[in-house]
Amino acid sequence: MNARLEAHKDDLQFRIMQEEDLDTVLEIEESVYPFPWTRGIFFDCLHIGYYCRVLEQDNRMLAYSVMSVAVEESHLLTIVVNPEEQGKGYGRRMLDLMIELAKQNSANIMYLEVRPSNTAAIQLYHQRGFNELGIRKDYYPAETGREDALIMALDISLE
Repeated sequence: MNARLEAHKDDLQFRIMQEEDLDTVLEIEESVYPFPWTRGIFFDCLHIGYYCRVLEQDNRMLAYSVMSVAVEESHLLTIVVNPEEQGKGYGRRMLDLMIELAKQNSANIMYLEVRPSNTAAIQLYHQRGFNELGIRKDYYPAETGREDALIMALDISLE
């Protein structure tokens, strides 16, 4: 493991996302996506009881995620890693946290959609045991119309 990461590993902290975090969340969101979520979407997620979490180190936001859980199913809505922090395993840590939260809340399965062009995320999901279920046609906005979504699922009842 990278010595710098090892030295600061214990400084990593997961916590519940707060309204006060939304400026930073939006800054990261807008730096990552050409069609970012809006403040209103994040605000609604916070207030309707979705699991909204951030990963930070030394008061710097490294990643965030949003997930819904209902009727023994979870739906991972987003995981975003700050572009300056990508490739350091923070996406995997965030994914593992959300899987654990889903299990703690009686979910047996986790679903997600991902852009087929997001090969790094797809690789992470495959490594973590997600299976491809199908395609949602024209799910995401794209520069030239719409992009399909790959539907993936993880049976967390087996973990």
